[in-house]
Amino acid sequence: MARTAFLGLGVMGFHMAGHLAKAGHQVSVWNRSPEKAAAWTGVHRGEAAKDPASAVFGAEFVLMCLGDDPDVRAVFEAFEPSLGAGMTVIDHTTASAGLARELAERCKAKGARFIDAPVSGGEAGAINGKLTIMCGGEDAAFAAAEPVMNAFARKITLIGETGAGQLAKSVNQICIAGIVQGLAEGLHFAEAAGLDAAKVIEAISGGAAQSWQMENRWKTMTEGKFDFGFAVDWMRKDLRITLDAARETGASLPLTATVDQYYADVQAMGGARWDTSSLIARLGRKPD
Repeated sequence: MARTAFLGLGVMGFHMAGHLAKAGHQVSVWNRSPEKAAAWTGVHRGEAAKDPASAVFGAEFVLMCLGDDPDVRAVFEAFEPSLGAGMTVIDHTTASAGLARELAERCKAKGARFIDAPVSGGEAGAINGKLTIMCGGEDAAFAAAEPVMNAFARKITLIGETGAGQLAKSVNQICIAGIVQGLAEGLHFAEAAGLDAAKVIEAISGGAAQSWQMENRWKTMTEGKFDFGFAVDWMRKDLRITLDAARETGASLPLTATVDQYYADVQAMGGARWDTSSLIARLGRKPD
């Protein structure tokens, strides 16, 4: 088993680090809020470090699950002095491909390896250890990191070179944005037409319209319940990164840009922390 450090014990990281401990890995955790780290050690085998450098010192694998580019860069710089030859840094944060390339070079200068490895599957996937992980990096770095990530993964794929994992995550978010908006409009139409939403979903969920969002969110959407799941604030962060990347690559994303603005409407309604399925609130389905 490996010596690991896990930095960032948020909605996802808390459970991911827990799966590392359950798999038998040695885990040192750090969180900006010490109380969260203390809570983690209260239910899992491992230790809480006072700062990122202390957590990373002596680790073979450093895993991060943070908020945005500035958070990742700040934490990386805090533990960079503790990086050494043979170590592997795995960044599970949804961040920019440009940052991934920057950190990969900084790791290389220390004789360390880097994998950008954003995840999909939400809090439920983290709790159940069934996340989908899309990776970017060199083959050797991926080969080293994959057995560790298996502790909380259902599927792990090396997409390509450094940054490819983050770009693949953008594809994931582009697809989700369109699906959720389509589902919101479909449910809104069903209600306006006087249809029984449950029967409609039963009828169409086995066909081409089926999606994870349809199976797991249709009921709460019709009930106006959004106080759970992946927050609108975080979705807009992801879409900002995606739209920035689209400008760099020349990709045209008109639907994604429109849905991003719809999420801005939800934020203005007070739904910054609502689940992404709250797009239906724009169409008249108010939260309970």
